[in-house]
Amino acid sequence: MSDFDAIDSLLAAVGPEAELPSPQRRRELREQARLPKAQVARALGVSPSTVTGWESGGRAPSGELRAQYAYLLDGLAAKLTAETEPETTPAPAPAAPSAGTPKAGGPHPEPAESPAGPAGPAGGSEGDEVEVLTVPEPCVLCGQPARHRVEGFAQHLDPADCQATPAAPPAHPAMTPAPPEAAPHGAALAGKSAARPSRTPFPAGRAKGPARRAFQEPSGPADLIGQAVQAALAEHHGDVDAATAALLKRAIPDAMRLLDETRKGARYDIVAHPWIPDILRKQTSRGPDQVWEARPKWTRADLPPGRHEVTALDINGAYLSALKTHLPLGQLEHSAGLPHDRRRAGIHLITPPPWEHETFLPNPIGQRDEPGPLWVTEPTLRLLLRLSGPKYGLCEPPEIHESYTSGATENLLEKFRIALKDARDEAIEQGDEVTLEYVKAMYSKFVSTMGESNYNRELYRPDWMHIIRSQAFSNLWLKTLKAHDEGLTVVRAMGTDELHVIGEWRRVFPEGRGVTEVKVKDTYTAGTGEGEE
Repeated sequence: MSDFDAIDSLLAAVGPEAELPSPQRRRELREQARLPKAQVARALGVSPSTVTGWESGGRAPSGELRAQYAYLLDGLAAKLTAETEPETTPAPAPAAPSAGTPKAGGPHPEPAESPAGPAGPAGGSEGDEVEVLTVPEPCVLCGQPARHRVEGFAQHLDPADCQATPAAPPAHPAMTPAPPEAAPHGAALAGKSAARPSRTPFPAGRAKGPARRAFQEPSGPADLIGQAVQAALAEHHGDVDAATAALLKRAIPDAMRLLDETRKGARYDIVAHPWIPDILRKQTSRGPDQVWEARPKWTRADLPPGRHEVTALDINGAYLSALKTHLPLGQLEHSAGLPHDRRRAGIHLITPPPWEHETFLPNPIGQRDEPGPLWVTEPTLRLLLRLSGPKYGLCEPPEIHESYTSGATENLLEKFRIALKDARDEAIEQGDEVTLEYVKAMYSKFVSTMGESNYNRELYRPDWMHIIRSQAFSNLWLKTLKAHDEGLTVVRAMGTDELHVIGEWRRVFPEGRGVTEVKVKDTYTAGTGEGEE
């Protein structure tokens, strides 16, 4: 973000902000308008999880986004009021209504469709968006009150709750099936089988979701990236620089929207703002917290005799590869005096072991001047345990004093990572620098703004930020070890992506721009020739 963008944000925050209805009213307006959260999120340029936060009262938008959200809610309120006004005036009738006839203008007018309603299984596929309704709506399958909406249609998630309709024609006139041309818009969207007189619930033990369909049109996370690039180029009339600048500015919300898309149907829910221990909080407004990320910053003290050609290698997509790491799923829990549990992940207070190989390999915990215990992340601890094992035997096991951990999985961000990797690979193959820079900004800013950042308020996981960074450092260290084991002389290892070596490196690392490949950043000559000081 440029200085002028930051100033604009400050100016937008000054002065009276647009009034918003209560969080419950925000949700009611959207539900009454039958708008899925994903559709509202797309219109406002945020993720569905952000809309959820606005409707739960946990957060509220500010600045221009707040004004846009208020404009939407005001428009929904006006539109819904206008739609209900004709219902408040009783329509002329040839005869007085009977005692059992509902009065006009009620909160939920009797639907004119058959109880069978639009066909479709109760519940939804793993990719459907399920919303909990504050006010029950008639189920599109059975007509009875339902408290969930799937892809914009109210229905029961459990087939047992969906009441089957008798095959005989109903006696009440209001329950007479409507002719096909009178079917509501929602019935047309749900399918042509609304004319069926009834729907039998699934037998016990049968899967509740729909069968996966074959030969569907391709869609998904990759489309979001391509569509965003095409839209930016169209908006800026093909100006590559202007389109790239616009895409980089929206990289964070776009990354969050992509994350939401890749998490559909996932087994685990992401806890976006869990409780975190004080060691993960910054000591001062500009200072760090207490977690040590083990960033490599090492240069070999002495080279072998003679002059040598050194190749500085650049490790491609370091943070992108590091998204595959063991991340804690929920709130971190404290423990002390327990051995490491590989099914959990988090941060650990350890006393690192002595490192006796500094002459040719960097210390796995990075360059640290102060001795004694320190808080490290899961990748650093796992690296030390691996190096202390029988395969390498390079050090003693670290001593674990206490930990903050949660149940973990290595695949939490895997679909997100694959979507970005595929887009990156395709951009490289097609020479598409716009998409390449956009994707790089998405994953790098996604990692860097997960902590205490004003640019990403949707996801607050400083533990994840430290873990992903440490995984990138650990990955570089393991490449350093591989180079050494394959006979290369390691000269320098820095950060996440810089490795300097002497020797035939192409027999060890594949060259290219892919994530699993390396490219040459520089070559230079170092060392002392024979007879020289």
